[in-house]
Amino acid sequence: MLREEKSISQIASEAGNHTNVLNRWKNEAIQNLSQLFVDDRKGITTMKKDYEQQIEELIAEVVKLITQLSWLKKKSGR
Repeated sequence: MLREEKSISQIASEAGNHTNVLNRWKNEAIQNLSQLFVDDRKGITTMKKDYEQQIEELIAEVVKLITQLSWLKKKSGR
């Protein structure tokens, strides 16, 4: 359909779809084709940094809690 080798009417009759549906699909494809080639590595890199920061914060919290627990055990005589 995008190569325009056949008319939309021919494709619609072969595929069993209505021409309006095919026209809508074609328009959406043409509008969104540029998004297929967008480099989204920056978004992924940002997500990865946020994830790593969250992991570091959680590890720091666990270390803090373990230290507090150890201190409490010493003070209670266990």
